[in-house]
Amino acid sequence: MKATITQIELKTPLHFFKLSWYALNILKQLKTTNYVDFKKTGIWTNHYTMTLWKDENDLMKFARSGAHLQAMKESKKIAKRIKTVTIDVEELPNWKRAKEILNSVEGITY
Repeated sequence: MKATITQIELKTPLHFFKLSWYALNILKQLKTTNYVDFKKTGIWTNHYTMTLWKDENDLMKFARSGAHLQAMKESKKIAKRIKTVTIDVEELPNWKRAKEILNSVEGITY
């Protein structure tokens, strides 16, 4: 299975409201897919998500469509940095491990 771990660092805490709007729409979209598991956490200007997928095709279909695609297009307005990495796992790691993975690999930074 494929897991995508993402960190978004907001330019300012005030952008949390816009992030929440994007997240609400993305979660609605996610619920219509074949995702396996999802976790989110964050505070102040740092927010994280993890999503587990059966295969890369389902992951890419989600990431490149709908509310998620729209949020990606708009993200530069609110984000100082976005880092994402996709790994092969059987289940989502705990947050400590997920953050270690993000910090230990190059990933994709926007």
